[in-house]
Amino acid sequence: MIFLSIIYLLTSCDEPQIRSVTANNTKEQIVTADLKRDTVYKTNNLILIRLTSHVYQHISFLNTNSFGRVNCNGMLIVNDNQAIIFDTPTDDVSAEELIKYATDNLQSKIIAVIPTHFHEDCIGGIGAFEKHNIQSYASAKTKQKLAEKRNIYSARMKSFDDSLTLNIGDKKIFVNYFGEGHTKDNVVGYFPADNVLFGGCLIKETGASKGNLEDANTDAWPATVLNCKQHFTDAKIVIPGHGKSGGTELLDYTINLFR
Repeated sequence: MIFLSIIYLLTSCDEPQIRSVTANNTKEQIVTADLKRDTVYKTNNLILIRLTSHVYQHISFLNTNSFGRVNCNGMLIVNDNQAIIFDTPTDDVSAEELIKYATDNLQSKIIAVIPTHFHEDCIGGIGAFEKHNIQSYASAKTKQKLAEKRNIYSARMKSFDDSLTLNIGDKKIFVNYFGEGHTKDNVVGYFPADNVLFGGCLIKETGASKGNLEDANTDAWPATVLNCKQHFTDAKIVIPGHGKSGGTELLDYTINLFR
């Protein structure tokens, strides 16, 4: 059973080029050349991978007509018993699991949830966060798209224009809009304390196809990612919207994919 669990994680959620793998009854530890990952939580709905002492990649799943069952990433940051989440899991059930893990296991109060664009893989679990009275933030562009495209409007959701800075304990997180790409409203999140960039669906994993282009601006996409790269020059870990996290090579891959 442990062996099968490890195989599943290697094929669906983690980097190739494995250096070593150790396992016990509760956790698989995966070490790569660039990044150490600890899978600390796994159910059929949600996977949590610890990337640094403060940052977790959360993975939930979306069933689509075009691409089948898709792994969807978000970012959880914890510091000083506070937590900030980028992108909700894909539905309220998986969102409840994430909220419970952050609250109970990590003993952290979730002070913000931030969808990086208006698609379901970023906002599908917002109902659970609102049920728990967790403050949501979205760009003005995203709020407009949510109302137009998804008929979602929340009076409690605070909006910002092109940038947002929030404190999480004694550290900060940044949210920035660099231009159109996957959608007209896509923003990214950055946690400078650990040099972690959450690119969301603006950024592709290495080897990925162009994916869903229904709301995309493919002409603007490369320049938008280049702007992001030039702004966050200290980034070391990059989490894409889908697939494997890595380094800044994901930015370069995305730029070249759409050139």
